[in-house]
Amino acid sequence: MVSPIDNSTLGNLGLDVPQGSARNQELGQADFLNLMITQLKNQDPFKPLESGEFLGQLAQFGTVNGLSGLQTSFDSLATSLVSSQALQASTLVGRSALAQTSTLARAAGETVTGAVDLPATTSGVMVTVNDATGQPVRTLSLGAQPSGLVAFSWDGLTDTGQQAPAGRYTFTAAYRSGADSVAAETLVRAPIDSVLFGANGFNVELRGVGELPFTAIREIRNESAGGSAAAGTTP
Repeated sequence: MVSPIDNSTLGNLGLDVPQGSARNQELGQADFLNLMITQLKNQDPFKPLESGEFLGQLAQFGTVNGLSGLQTSFDSLATSLVSSQALQASTLVGRSALAQTSTLARAAGETVTGAVDLPATTSGVMVTVNDATGQPVRTLSLGAQPSGLVAFSWDGLTDTGQQAPAGRYTFTAAYRSGADSVAAETLVRAPIDSVLFGANGFNVELRGVGELPFTAIREIRNESAGGSAAAGTTP
């Protein structure tokens, strides 16, 4: 007949739980060693535990214990990196960002600056300014340009020389490729008003644009948007 295992049996093995203490649901290093010693004391003398198997169990426990410590270190490092990232991101507020967006809300009398992302050298680049209804109000000619980011500036005047009213405007661009006209990506520059933190990183709030992921920012300058025209424009 097999005797039941009670606290006295566990006490004889050195594994009893002290009265009044909470039962731990995880095995620590001391618990593991107690189990190993108990296993050695109660092994079959005709089939003793092989030294290789014993060392293998010790190695497995050491690996698990090491991984647990490594995870704790990584968690601490991640927390530190997030705090550092938040501190660095806060310094972006007030700076000028060139963002991958073509629409911007313009205030009356404001100059809008941006850029065209050219994939190849061209003999001519055109930027069209469209109002909220999609009607073109101004066409800017940037002339021949090399590949890369080509800056443009709109002073707010229409093709007739009148000051355009405040509102949302969209900028589209095209460049000459042989006899064809090919669309190109446009970007606009706006001040960073705030930085927003989320589970997937942080976003930036651009004045007149709205919230964009930080990955949409192509360039950051320590200046206000629209402060200088980087390229000549011709109606």
